[in-house]
Amino acid sequence: MTSQTKKLLLALLLCILSFIGMVAFFTLEQSFLVAFIVLMVTLWTNEGLPLAVVSLLPVILFPAAGILSTKATTLNYANPIIYLFLGGFLLAIAVEKTGLHKWISKKMLGLFPKSARGIIFALIMTSGLLSSVLSNTTTTLLLLPIALFLTDLDKLKLRFALAIAYGASVGGILTPIGTPPNLILMGVMHDMGLEPIAFVQWIWMVAPLVLMMFLIVGYVLSLGLEDIDIEPDVYIPALNKEQKKVLFVLSGLILMLFINAPIKPYYDGLGLSEAGILLGAGLILFAPPLSILDWMEDKNSIPFRIMFLFGAGFAIAAAFTQTGMAKEIASYLISLANLPIVIFMLIVAAMVTFTTEVTSNTALISIMLPILYVVANEAGLDVRLFMMVATVCASYAFMLPIATPPNAIAMSTGVVNVKTMAMYGIVFNIVGIILIVTVAQILWKRVL
Repeated sequence: MTSQTKKLLLALLLCILSFIGMVAFFTLEQSFLVAFIVLMVTLWTNEGLPLAVVSLLPVILFPAAGILSTKATTLNYANPIIYLFLGGFLLAIAVEKTGLHKWISKKMLGLFPKSARGIIFALIMTSGLLSSVLSNTTTTLLLLPIALFLTDLDKLKLRFALAIAYGASVGGILTPIGTPPNLILMGVMHDMGLEPIAFVQWIWMVAPLVLMMFLIVGYVLSLGLEDIDIEPDVYIPALNKEQKKVLFVLSGLILMLFINAPIKPYYDGLGLSEAGILLGAGLILFAPPLSILDWMEDKNSIPFRIMFLFGAGFAIAAAFTQTGMAKEIASYLISLANLPIVIFMLIVAAMVTFTTEVTSNTALISIMLPILYVVANEAGLDVRLFMMVATVCASYAFMLPIATPPNAIAMSTGVVNVKTMAMYGIVFNIVGIILIVTVAQILWKRVL
């Protein structure tokens, strides 16, 4: 029996046991839904089947079990947010292809003192800012080789690797396209008829949180390194023609997003679709005189499997609402909503943060958002506020290698061990929870 067969059989066994355990408490459709989610999360985790294949299973399983019709299921794979992601990723491919990320990285390194602490802050902020437009996986993979060549000291390599991994997770929330949970939130809000959060408004809301986390993570990781100086090679070559073209498109995109964003009650914005704006910016890179991207050459770099993953997340969220499962689970949480709002928010934040350590944050947030929607509605709380808190917490898991792709990549270098990651991670988890709830109470509830 092959290893892949064992993984598949394990997933099927857990699926069956989940169904048996749930059928006594929930309806048949709800029990099937839980069983299918267990099947998919297990296969996503143990890689018993390719990610894209697992992500397409709802198209077969949901209609077969009467959870959602085929049409209702497949509509989730054409959610507008997926095209927003596609546009963002086309831009990311252009940045990588032209080497613009290396220019940005060296620019950032050149801005900070030539000390261990200065480089840690430079790596955190570079990783964070790149991760807001590139995937956090791509950002970590691109920067780690650069960082590990800056020193021969193992203790510095460990801190540098963690700085990049944690920076990618911290900065990934800075834009709606920075990390999958953000996009899941935007899609769920669209499907539930909630007022969307404009791209620029999102950045303005989360920037204080990101900045505080940058400073705290950088300070903690650099403790004990105050006397170590280092002289990295930060020679910055001039931008070439292709890099200037990509920088021009990125600048135009940022300007367009600002012009399009409403500033109520003074300005209503242009009213254009942000998904359309980002997709347009990505597609224009194929056209002359830019001609940065070439379909035959670059199509294999487009992460269609991640687009299918988003579709699966939206389908799960829709199924939770359609089957009434969200209401069932929400009924158990309603009593907690009677607690002071800060306490309830802390409970939600902690539950999401620590659960994300051992499961897919995309799957988790797809399940949690419909539940929070029901709980907040029935308790008379701000729905968007609680959904935003949960979404950000899903990206702020720092303890275990399996929690996020950046953590796993940092671990794969061999310079980071689980004990050290967990030691730093528990601190940043707790700090993250406290800061998220604080910023939500002071800022987010005033603007949402």
